[in-house]
Amino acid sequence: MRQVFHQSLEDVQGRLVEISELVTVAIDKATRAFGTSNVALAEEVIEEDAIIDVKAIALDELAIEILARQQPVARDLRIVVSALRISASLERMGDIAEHIAQLTRMRFPERAIPKGLKSTFTAMGEVDVEVARNLTELLRTEDLALVESLRDQEERLDHLHLAVFEKVLGENWRGHAAATVDATLASRYLERFSDHAVSVAKKVAYLATGDWTTDTDAIVLPPLG
Repeated sequence: MRQVFHQSLEDVQGRLVEISELVTVAIDKATRAFGTSNVALAEEVIEEDAIIDVKAIALDELAIEILARQQPVARDLRIVVSALRISASLERMGDIAEHIAQLTRMRFPERAIPKGLKSTFTAMGEVDVEVARNLTELLRTEDLALVESLRDQEERLDHLHLAVFEKVLGENWRGHAAATVDATLASRYLERFSDHAVSVAKKVAYLATGDWTTDTDAIVLPPLG
């Protein structure tokens, strides 16, 4: 029974990694579509979000089944409960990628990015893709050095998000109402994506250390493999 239980936990981890990989693909496609007004790519993101949703629901059902049948305690219980919360965050990250794609589709054939903000949004998209890749690697390996990288990337996105607001609220802003709304919405989506990623990273760090306040810089990690 114990072996079956641990196989179930490994299945949970594997499914989280799989969903995170799909989210990485989604945010990569969404940000590229947003930057180039590629409506075909945006449509792919919108259609494929259903796959993320289905896999998140299936993972949740597995976790609930483990809770009901195995009645885990201590760290095992924390793993299963955390998996439910991580699944919800990953599903929301997929939704954010879909929202960005929907902005692209809504403004097509015009560009959703207002003039003067292309470089900022390009940078935000690149950081978010790297965030998604690092999060997937963290879920796969539990390498806690990645937690600090994700926090640094979140801070970078916060600064870029602020730069967007400073631009649209500045005296020299000449964008019309729709452009202002698009810029603020897209910036908020991209910034919020990293917030969810850091929330997941904190849960992984907690599972590895048992401490919500652990300084990841001070952790000596065992070799992987």
